[in-house]
Amino acid sequence: MIEKFYRRMLDGIPAAIIAADKNLKVVFVNAKFKELFPSALNRGKLGSLLCCAKNADKCGIAPCKEDCTIREAFEDCFYSRAEVNRRVLLNVKIEGVVREVAFNIDVKPLGDGIYMGVIDNAYELEIARELQTAQNIQQRLLPAGTWAGSHRYSYMYIPCRGIGGDLPDVYTIGDSAFGMIADVSGKGVAAGMLSAFVKAAYDKTEYSPAQAIRSLCEKFSALNLDERSYVTVAAVRIDQGSITYSMAGHNVPMLLKSAGGITRITLNSPPVSNWFENPAYFEDTIPYSRGDILVLLTDGVTESRNLKGEMFGAERAIKTLSVSKSAEDFISNLQQNLKRFCGEFSDDITAIAFDL
Repeated sequence: MIEKFYRRMLDGIPAAIIAADKNLKVVFVNAKFKELFPSALNRGKLGSLLCCAKNADKCGIAPCKEDCTIREAFEDCFYSRAEVNRRVLLNVKIEGVVREVAFNIDVKPLGDGIYMGVIDNAYELEIARELQTAQNIQQRLLPAGTWAGSHRYSYMYIPCRGIGGDLPDVYTIGDSAFGMIADVSGKGVAAGMLSAFVKAAYDKTEYSPAQAIRSLCEKFSALNLDERSYVTVAAVRIDQGSITYSMAGHNVPMLLKSAGGITRITLNSPPVSNWFENPAYFEDTIPYSRGDILVLLTDGVTESRNLKGEMFGAERAIKTLSVSKSAEDFISNLQQNLKRFCGEFSDDITAIAFDL
């Protein structure tokens, strides 16, 4: 009876608690620990209870034990018989997804060969888990196929942080292929939330790109965000022999490769924001020929900088397109050239390319 009472008290504590014996066999974990590390076990090997992504089933005998911080924390407590505090970096595997987590753990001797570890900043782990969930959700917002209408397409999406503020979208209405690329203000979680709003609010039943952007602007205005929040958009409809396009504050030109060279397509209009009352959005139509390639970019591509501070620029994107034979080839070449030029990215990198 008393044991059950104590167990309920430990399960009610917001800190994650794990107790192990001198052989590093876990003998107890509380409810908060199981919430953070949802292993099917309640007792057993330390690595298995922590959902270690390396060698959980061989915990203690695998080579990784030599540099395992949490194992070192318990062993130091065993030998010193004093409280030990460690910062732990750990790759965990939960629901088939591997992620890196960081936390502090205090290990204390309890007597009778039992040692207790208390993870006192479990909130940090919860944030990491929520961010991983958000990343998984954002990945599901990306285009899933390679064809729209009768046109093959390819794209790349590289967020500079775990969650990005760019949004590529490709879909079909009737016989027409549609492409939309959006770049929201900011980076990280807030930008990711705004890009999710754009995904939900953009009307994919609307045949006119300009009207779809106009409708998005009306829904954005209803959010009543401050002037720091905005969205730039480029949208296209690809019909038989023609491209109809519209832009909202998207200062990066679309590119069209044809037998006559490369055309840079621009159209001035304000971004989706609360900066203006009743902003006007327009569209235009241009022809294309079979074998052409249409490219939509965000400014993360053209404004990426190398260590010297030089921008990748539209001209390098144009040069990449000039030597590419297909949409897929362009996306592959662009990604390689950007990584070669910049190394690491300070902004989200997004591009869509269509074979026409």
